[in-house]
Amino acid sequence: MKVYFVGAGPGDPDLITVKGQKLLAAADLIIYTGSLVNPALLAYTRPQARILNSAGMTLEEILELMVAAAGRGELVVRLHTGDPSLYGAIQEQMDGLARRGVPFEIVPGVSSFAAAAAAVRREFTLPGVSQTLILTRRGGRTPVPPGENLVELARHRASLCLFLSAQSLGQAVAELALGYGPATPAALVYKASWPEEKVIRGTLADITEQTAAAGIERTALLLVGDFLVAPYRRSCLYDPSFDHGFREKRDGSGDCSPD
Repeated sequence: MKVYFVGAGPGDPDLITVKGQKLLAAADLIIYTGSLVNPALLAYTRPQARILNSAGMTLEEILELMVAAAGRGELVVRLHTGDPSLYGAIQEQMDGLARRGVPFEIVPGVSSFAAAAAAVRREFTLPGVSQTLILTRRGGRTPVPPGENLVELARHRASLCLFLSAQSLGQAVAELALGYGPATPAALVYKASWPEEKVIRGTLADITEQTAAAGIERTALLLVGDFLVAPYRRSCLYDPSFDHGFREKRDGSGDCSPD
């Protein structure tokens, strides 16, 4: 039987994919990231399924469980928060399964950065403002490669979403301000899509103070960039003055951006 790495989504149980929900409902063994995955998702599982929290496990212990279960012909779901391709530490698990000849499949999930954009009701890629989104984190116990520090990334002035850095928010914001400038719009989204979701809006000059006042220390994403408030140009995609393979040109504003 196969091991499935399933993206649980950002928190709201309804934001898991249909395929992910079906696999949870059929699984014999579910190993989930208990520190981040909403336990409400486990309501989709069968009563006889074995459910294990990986928070206290090592890589070797997780692999041993998955390999043994797959060897018995069981359906295994490794449930990761958001989309497993982002900060999911799944490559080492997949490589471990491959070395042991265990087949696996990845089921993508809705990432928390998408849920955060929904929470602030903004689009990361606005015509005339930004056509690039940077997903990153601040270096800490796990360092980042040279050239990917926040000061360097901020110089691009692209839309940015900062993961896994709420506990060092002050340092992160100070580094980002060196590239973006302290007046740059910022928003902190706590537990995006969960019932307790909270959004704090400000600038790089005051977002740290506002976050501290709200008592938020973890499970939050920082969004930075002009996309949060800046005026933007209308996209040409739906402008009558712009023609493409599915629509002929008509009279229109002509004031659009092809971005």
